[in-house]
Amino acid sequence: MSVRLIAAWGVDVLEFNCKRAAKNYTEDYEMKIIPASGSQKAKVFLDGRDLDQSDAFGSQRVKSVVLARPNILISIEAKFEPQEVMGVSYPAGNVLTNITLDPVTGKFKKVEKIHGGIFGETIGNGTHTSEESCLPSKMPYKSK
Repeated sequence: MSVRLIAAWGVDVLEFNCKRAAKNYTEDYEMKIIPASGSQKAKVFLDGRDLDQSDAFGSQRVKSVVLARPNILISIEAKFEPQEVMGVSYPAGNVLTNITLDPVTGKFKKVEKIHGGIFGETIGNGTHTSEESCLPSKMPYKSK
């Protein structure tokens, strides 16, 4: 289904300027989305950093990117190994993130389901919802 939707949109790359605000903190960042095509899996980059990562502390992967007009739906899964930070031990944990982005209005809604790990201990286990804004930085385009 997502391949047909991508063909309908006729794009390979989507780029956005985003803004996150919480309390007295504001962060601007760039997001680049490359939907899946053929044997290439979907990719998401924040400030040029690939969200598909893995190291000794855990892994994070973009599970899917679906272009379902008018929205873009992104699913990300992160798993964390037990770790010690500044003398404090944290158990293993995971975070499932589902993002809905309306590129017309810029509304970016993120729903995170946190279970255990450093995030469960510091932010709290359960479902956390936040909103940001992301507007296209340039027209969608086909990569070469």
